[in-house]
Amino acid sequence: MEININCDLGEKSKHHSNIYDPDLLEIVNSANVACGYHAGDSQSMNEVVQISKKNGVSIGAHPSFNDPENFGRKRMELSSVEIKKLIFDQYEILQKIAHDHGETVTHIKPHGALNNMACEDINLATTLASAINEISKDLIYLVPTGSKMEQAAKKLNMKIACEIFADRNYEDDGNLVSRKKPHALITDPEQAKKHVLSMVKNQSLNCHSGKQIPCEIDSICIHGDNKSALATAVSIKNNLLDNGLKLKPLNHLEKFI
Repeated sequence: MEININCDLGEKSKHHSNIYDPDLLEIVNSANVACGYHAGDSQSMNEVVQISKKNGVSIGAHPSFNDPENFGRKRMELSSVEIKKLIFDQYEILQKIAHDHGETVTHIKPHGALNNMACEDINLATTLASAINEISKDLIYLVPTGSKMEQAAKKLNMKIACEIFADRNYEDDGNLVSRKKPHALITDPEQAKKHVLSMVKNQSLNCHSGKQIPCEIDSICIHGDNKSALATAVSIKNNLLDNGLKLKPLNHLEKFI
């Protein structure tokens, strides 16, 4: 069985240091690169792309609301035209940098509030899917498993990779527990590795209540802005390998070849 580990990277900002990015890029298979709208800048994008190329890590755009003040985590109401422009512009920023290094952006994963809102709203999810599909039908769309984003992408017959979150708890409806709640994050690497292996092996979400929701799982996300991200990434990777999983970049998964 094969699986992918992805991580949000290049998120240099007043909210977050990207000091561990080089270490994380030796562990993960795919990088979701901040494109400057919630975090990051041309320097951080160049650094992540360069190290990703060296380590065989696939490169993805991590587009967000244009809201660095709130790290892209504040909900905003925009028109479908404005949403599409966000996706187009941020993809193009990163693709140009990737091209300069002889690389290409192979997947897109929305960030923060934009991603959370689209998980719940089929209209927003459809707008995002349409925008990515317009850029290229070869792009892999990385979406939370069981979400409205997955539904919208399947209607357009897109290349979809479904992800779970290693360091987050789930509500009974399959959505992430709000960061405002004390049990939102899983910060213990030992707990995270068990959480992940159980979900991958059973192809189901482990809700905080104990409920399990059957789902498709292609990828595991480790948030690069958590203090324990590095230890969690090492623990999860080693545990997956010890249990016979094959780790691959998104664009090398058999379903996309």
